[in-house]
Amino acid sequence: MEEQLISKKELLEETSISYGQLYRWKRKNLIPEEWFIRKSTFTGQETFFPRAEILKRISKIQKMKENLSLDEMREMLSPQMADVNITFAELLQKGLISKAALQVYGEGGVTFTARALLSLYVLEGLLQSGNINLDEGKMAAEVLKVYEDSELKANTELVMLRKLGVTTCFISDAEHILFEPSVKVVERVALAAASEELKTKWMQEDHQWT
Repeated sequence: MEEQLISKKELLEETSISYGQLYRWKRKNLIPEEWFIRKSTFTGQETFFPRAEILKRISKIQKMKENLSLDEMREMLSPQMADVNITFAELLQKGLISKAALQVYGEGGVTFTARALLSLYVLEGLLQSGNINLDEGKMAAEVLKVYEDSELKANTELVMLRKLGVTTCFISDAEHILFEPSVKVVERVALAAASEELKTKWMQEDHQWT
C-alpha cells in the first residue's frame, strides 16, 4: 500500500505551526531528515511528509514543549539511548518490566544497560499482546540481544512472521517490506518508537538518563 503523504502547506495549516518552527525542529533533530520528501509537482519541487508519522510527532512536540527545552526534547525523541545501569529489582519496583519478560530474555545479570532495557521493554510488549507464545518470545529475545550492539535507526523494526504454523523473526531497517499472501505478520514493532515510549515512562518516574 502506498504511503500516505501530506504536503508542507497542508501540514502547516493543519497543525497551526509556522515555517520557522518546522525547520527549527528539523535543525534540532526533533523531526528526522528522511521525513522531508522532495517530489516534483506541476508547480515545481514541493516538500511532503509521511502523514501519520509527522502529525503524531508534531502533536507530541507541542505537548512536550510546555515542560521541556528543545535539547531535552531532542534527547527524548532520539532513537538512541544514553547508557544506564539498573537492576531488575529496580525495574520491578517501577513496574517497567515483569519477571516473565526477564525469564524469556534469559539473562540473570545484576544490572541492565539501556539497550538491554529496550530489548526487555519490547519483549514485555510482545508477551502482553498475547500474539506470541513463550518459544516465539525466546526467538524474539535472541534477535533483540544480537541487535543490541548495532546502531538504532529511526526506521528499524522487529518483524515476526508466521507461515503454516512456523514463526520467524528478524530486524529490518528497510522502508518497505513485501510478503507473499500466505505469510501472516504476527508483530511489527518500531524500535525507535518503543525507545521513545520507554524514555517517557522513565521520565514520569522522575529518573534521568545519564
